[in-house]
Amino acid sequence: MSESKQPNRREFLRWTALTGAATSLATHASSTPPNKGPNEIQSYRRLGRTNLQISDISFGSAALRPGQEDVVRHALDRGINYFDSAYGYTRGAAEQVLGNVFQGMRDKVVLVSKVEGKADWSKQQMMSHLDESLTRLKTDYVDVYMAHAVNDINRLKSPEWHEFAELAKKQGKIRFVGMSGHAGYLVNCLDYALDQDMVDVILVAYNFNQDPEFLSRLTRSVNWIAKQPDLPRVLKKAKELDVGTVVMKTLHGARLNDMRPYETQGTTFAQAAFRWVLSNADVDALVITMRDRERIDEYLGASGSHELAFGDLELLQRYAKLNGSSYCRHACNDCSGACPFGVDIADVLRTRMYATDYQDVELARDEYAKIETNASACLNCSGEPCRNACSHGIKIDEFCAPTHRMLA
Repeated sequence: MSESKQPNRREFLRWTALTGAATSLATHASSTPPNKGPNEIQSYRRLGRTNLQISDISFGSAALRPGQEDVVRHALDRGINYFDSAYGYTRGAAEQVLGNVFQGMRDKVVLVSKVEGKADWSKQQMMSHLDESLTRLKTDYVDVYMAHAVNDINRLKSPEWHEFAELAKKQGKIRFVGMSGHAGYLVNCLDYALDQDMVDVILVAYNFNQDPEFLSRLTRSVNWIAKQPDLPRVLKKAKELDVGTVVMKTLHGARLNDMRPYETQGTTFAQAAFRWVLSNADVDALVITMRDRERIDEYLGASGSHELAFGDLELLQRYAKLNGSSYCRHACNDCSGACPFGVDIADVLRTRMYATDYQDVELARDEYAKIETNASACLNCSGEPCRNACSHGIKIDEFCAPTHRMLA
């Protein structure tokens, strides 16, 4: 691709300003990937010290709704054996669907569940959530149980969490312990968990546009910097400690339709993004939300990859430039403290992404309801305090109030 055909930063900022939530939903209504073949899992990787062998591209159930057992069965037929769930996914429906499918074949799959508690939760509260998840999943144990969406070291320091985890393991309800995270204090929390040897598996947000090496290739035309420069270091640290590492948020917002016109030779942006993370020797596998059979077949076209394919880098760079000024890197912490009312800006923009990019308003509303300080204050604010708080050029002042109106 010649440089003259690539839009500049001003053009992309203008493009973002002209395309709001309604346009985003419209452009994502139909999506036909060029790769429609019945791809299958080509590689199973060892998940650190657990010694579990899991599919390198695995099933995320955050969008799984009642009646979608056929989607799960399709994933099984394609060789996927690692299924990631959580207590709160689709208000419990995701775990129920998985439980319906896995009856009589529990030993054929690796099941993960997670709990999003608080630092002051008791071990009884955690056990109650675990027991409810087990009932939904129709099993008496999960392979990995995680502290979910950790962004506060106090959750990891809680003696109640440690007592709960030990008791649940002793009772045979969980085999291995983990943590997941994708917010501003992710690296701090990971460092603590790894230094204290308190996790067997980690699930972290990681994609091409969070990697300093990738971003350095864009600096000729776009002045972006890596806001999580320590993330590759922590991934390497986990590998050295033999802690299993699974990554999520690998599609950098998952605006797949933006890339369909540029996907040629049977490869897709999603496959390129997956090859990027799978080529990192410090990553064991990735989890991606799987919504339908067609998308599963597309995603698995990248299974077995250990390096980028021809044309992948060009696709990733184009996507980064197209969406750089609308995608919130919710782990960068750039905007922390910018709002005098204490609005959790990164979490607000994350839920906006679920609604406009993922097209999952129900998930977005569920997640928005969990935000301690939502964007209600933005309705009567000039936007001046946070207007220039994002070094990536995201128009915080223009996004937060509409997000509240959409999701509150």
